[in-house]
Amino acid sequence: MTLPEDEFPQYRPCVGVMLLNDRGLAFIGRRIGMPLGLNPWQMPQGGIDPGESPVDAALRELHEEVGTDKAALLAETRDWLHYDLPPGLVPGHWAGRYRGQRQKWFALRFTGSDDDIDIATAHPEFDAWRWVEAAQLPDLIVPFKRQVYLAVLQEFRELLKA
Repeated sequence: MTLPEDEFPQYRPCVGVMLLNDRGLAFIGRRIGMPLGLNPWQMPQGGIDPGESPVDAALRELHEEVGTDKAALLAETRDWLHYDLPPGLVPGHWAGRYRGQRQKWFALRFTGSDDDIDIATAHPEFDAWRWVEAAQLPDLIVPFKRQVYLAVLQEFRELLKA
């Protein structure tokens, strides 16, 4: 599989995880260190390490950010999605190397219990978490990621009806 840095070097290759519980609610975490005025909630996401497949990166990010690997793969987006950082944020992220992220998203069914979630990981990214209706996600995310979230909701819409 060709990773997006091959075709789009200005975007950091990344994955996103829509973790769904047995009631069809999506996991979101409140991001630590989000600049004031930006909505701090998001689904787990992160970079793809060299030599790592996107699905392996998604499972690793789930464990690193949510503290569990109790999940089953349901689906992945057909295409890579991307967003641009606002120009004022570019220099402070990834040493200014990227203008945004190109992401492959994965829907996972959470197979554990809420007690299995532990965001106090070795390198915590969230300071709080909750389950929300998927339809709420676009209103909870920073504006520059909203279009990606809308695309993820559209692509995984059949999973959200269950």
